[in-house]
Amino acid sequence: MEALVAGVPVPLTGAKTRTVLAAFLLSRGRVVSDERLSEFLWGWQPPVTMAAQLYTHISRLRKSLGPGLHITRRSRGYHMDLRSVVLDVDTFRRLAEQGHRELTRGRYGAASGTLSAALMLWRGSPLSEVTTFLADAELPHLEEGRLAALEHRTEAELALGRHARVLPELTRLVADHPEREALRGQLMTALYRCDRQADALRVYEQGRHVLKRELGIDPGISLRRIHRDVLTGGLPGPPGPEAVTLTAPAARPEPARDPGRDARRARSPWARLVPAMLPLDAPDFTGREDQLAEVLGELRGVVPARRGAVLTGRAGMGKSALAVHAAYACRDEFPDGQLYIDLRGEDGRPKDPTHALACFLRALLPGRHELPATLDERAQLYRSRLAGSRMLIVLDNAADDRQTRPLLPGGGDCRTIVTSRRPLTTLEGMRVVRLGPLGPAESLRLLSAMSGRSRVEAEPEAAARVVELCDGLPLALRVCTARLTAHPQRRLAHVADRLAPEPGRLDELRVGSLDARAGLRDMLEGLGPAAAGALGALARGGTAGWSGPGAARLLGCTQERAERLLEELAEAMLVEVVVAGAGPVYRIPSLVRLFAREQPHAGCLSG
Repeated sequence: MEALVAGVPVPLTGAKTRTVLAAFLLSRGRVVSDERLSEFLWGWQPPVTMAAQLYTHISRLRKSLGPGLHITRRSRGYHMDLRSVVLDVDTFRRLAEQGHRELTRGRYGAASGTLSAALMLWRGSPLSEVTTFLADAELPHLEEGRLAALEHRTEAELALGRHARVLPELTRLVADHPEREALRGQLMTALYRCDRQADALRVYEQGRHVLKRELGIDPGISLRRIHRDVLTGGLPGPPGPEAVTLTAPAARPEPARDPGRDARRARSPWARLVPAMLPLDAPDFTGREDQLAEVLGELRGVVPARRGAVLTGRAGMGKSALAVHAAYACRDEFPDGQLYIDLRGEDGRPKDPTHALACFLRALLPGRHELPATLDERAQLYRSRLAGSRMLIVLDNAADDRQTRPLLPGGGDCRTIVTSRRPLTTLEGMRVVRLGPLGPAESLRLLSAMSGRSRVEAEPEAAARVVELCDGLPLALRVCTARLTAHPQRRLAHVADRLAPEPGRLDELRVGSLDARAGLRDMLEGLGPAAAGALGALARGGTAGWSGPGAARLLGCTQERAERLLEELAEAMLVEVVVAGAGPVYRIPSLVRLFAREQPHAGCLSG
């Protein structure tokens, strides 16, 4: 049992704490009842203080693993959120299944390599530091998976003619598992091919006696057949080298051939390159540890149904920065390359997915100039090209699911990160990760990373004022830092004073291409007229938060319609749900409120 956070081992003290952790990990994200945990910890004789001791072990586990892993109390049990967790046992099972498929297809070299990678994850005895109650319940199927992978790898090695290499390991395995007939048959085969026919027959007789003495049965038909072939000298040798299939394209009529085609292909900038299209990572990226762990958990996970993550939040929340930072953090795990595209055009309008697919296909198919004309055909070609590869795709600034869906890989080992101002919850297999405002501490760390720690430490009160006036918006903090860089003689107090007046605050949060108002304008344009009018009326209402009945009174409409409008604004990330007790309360962030007050919208009409 071992746990690592960001690659660093964390202390797990005590067999019972390890037992509780193992029970959660083996539950695959299901709730583990108090009774089940008690059975794993104490068997059928739990102590009188069982509930209190369980709580103590859970508290120790929370303390050891830190805030990135959440354990919550559910009805008469506990639940551990495993979405940010990578389990080596899951990686082993995925590789073992892949190796077995390769073996059945006769791809012995690939099968041997894949199964060897799976078995390298085994170190020592599994569950050796937990209670015997848990080990007795869970160890048999873990051990069965390891032995099956060993048998499949040995079968691949024998098919490749490596009988001398596997002989020492097979001898030890048969001694450890004398009733395992498949291993005994493989040992007999290896001995026979090493010209040790007598030893092979002796191994068979030993196995026959073990089976008769321990189980009262005779060897199975497969082992008896190997025995017969060893006796008669008819045991077949390795199948020989794997067949290599080469497929040549259909010949084209020579007159239609373009004499400059090969030269153009050789000049293609993508020829012999692995796509690495990620933009620059932000060297001062700070914070978002929990969301980063969620995204990396999806990208590194082995759940086949998962495709990746959608990062969603209002304009300026740092969605693109987090997506690119996460992509760089795990790009070595995608050896076939990384694709990136900004799905918002220079004019602010969404790009056509047909155009986006053309960009990707030119990178994936160097020298190919005749791309399919329709969106469906390009999507099919794109997914066919990605099949069997492990590639990371970053789709930045997606407008909606219709634009995004054609750009998702068909499945397999490819993963995708999507950023959008909308949740895109209709995308199958994508985990939605919401980015809210940075907290004061995170905002201060980001301001320090961008403008210099010494400057923030020299003016702590002014730095706190800047953070508060920027409303936790990373884009706003970057604008302030850019102004300080352009005018190094300015102090943080001067920046805070310039931000303080509400009428000119959004003007201060604009420099170069960074503009807090522009992102809000794009979000407002995506609203219907009624929702936009409601936002303006609520922004002028002078209240920090709105419930359904309060919003209905201000807007002059029914409560049902007011709640629908508030929900639309919340989905567009223009209001935040801050309380969900007796009923949700909606709050307009300060910068959104200032922007909405600038707009010439009327309130919502009755209806």
